[in-house]
Amino acid sequence: MKLLLRLTLGMLMPLLLAHPAQGHLFAPSLLKIVETQLHHYNVVWKTPAKRSSGIPLQPTFPDRCEVSNPNSPRTGGTGIISSWQLRCDQLGDQGLVGQVVGVSGLGTNQVSTMIMLSLRDGRRYQAVLTAENPEFLIPAIPGQGQVMIEYSRLGLEHIVGGIDHLMFVFGLLLLVGSGARLFWTITAFTAGHSITLSLVTLGFISFPVSLVEFTIALSIFMLALNLARRDFSLSDGGGLFRHYPWWLAGGFGLLHGMGFAGALAEIGLPQSNVPLALLFFNIGIEAGQIAFILLLLGAWRLIKRPLLPWQERLLPIPIYALGGLSAMWCIERGLIFLN
Repeated sequence: MKLLLRLTLGMLMPLLLAHPAQGHLFAPSLLKIVETQLHHYNVVWKTPAKRSSGIPLQPTFPDRCEVSNPNSPRTGGTGIISSWQLRCDQLGDQGLVGQVVGVSGLGTNQVSTMIMLSLRDGRRYQAVLTAENPEFLIPAIPGQGQVMIEYSRLGLEHIVGGIDHLMFVFGLLLLVGSGARLFWTITAFTAGHSITLSLVTLGFISFPVSLVEFTIALSIFMLALNLARRDFSLSDGGGLFRHYPWWLAGGFGLLHGMGFAGALAEIGLPQSNVPLALLFFNIGIEAGQIAFILLLLGAWRLIKRPLLPWQERLLPIPIYALGGLSAMWCIERGLIFLN
C-alpha cells in the first residue's frame, strides 16, 4: 500500500511542479467596513498582491452611497491595501442594513472575499463572497451560524490551496501507511497545528511569517530525505521519523499551525465571535485534510493492480519529486527571509 501511495504522488508531481514554488495559493481579499457615525463608514479594501487576471477586483455598494477621501494604495503583508470613506445619507435610518454589497471580478481572479461589517450598535457581520455568490444582503440580525459556515469554508479553502501543507500530510501517509499508525500520526499533526493556530491568533505568541514559511518547507524536505533513506537502505530503517512519527508530526504541526495563523491574520476575526470563528476555521482545515487523505486512499485501490509490475522502478520518483519541490520552497523562502 505504501509503495502504491508513492507511485501516485509521482503522477501528481508534474502538476504540482507546473506551479511556482509557492506553497500558499490561499489569498482571499478582505473588505472591512466600520460605521463611524450615522450613514458614515470607513472602508478598508485589501486585495492579493498577485492576481491571476488583468481584471481588477472592485467592491460594489448601493447606488445611493458615495465614496470620498480615498487614500493611495499601500503594500501590507501579502496584499495591497486601499481605504476610503463611504457616505450613505440617502439610505434611511437603517443605513447599510437591508442593502446589498458585493465584489466584482471574483470569478476571473479565482479568489474569494471576506466581508466584515461593524455597526455602531455592536452588530457584527461576516460573509465570504465567491464567484458563485458575489453579493451579500446585510440582514437585520447577524447569526452565529453565518460565522460557522463562513470560517469553516475559509479553513477548507486554505488547506486546499496550501500545497505545502498537503504535501507534508502526503509524506506522513507515505511514511506510516494506513491503519492505527496513520490515525495517531495525523492526530498528532492536527493537535500540533491546532495549538499554535490558537495561540498565535489569540495573541499569546508572535513570529516572523517569512521564517515560519521557510521552516515549513524545511520540514517537508527533511521528511523527503528520511523517506529516501528508508527506501534505499542507507540506514537501518528510517530513524526518528519512522520510529516516532506521531511525536515528529506533532512537532512539525506546531510550525504548520503558525502558517495557518498567518493566513487567518490576513483575513481577520470577528471580535464578537473570536472563539467560534477560530474553531470552525480549524474544522474547515481538518475537513479538507481528511478529504485529501480519503481521496488518496481511494485512488490507490484503483491503480494498485495495473502498477504492481513496475512499482520497484517507479518507487524513487515521487520521493525525489517531493524533495525537489520542498527544496525549491526552501530556497525561495530562505531568500525572502534573508531580505
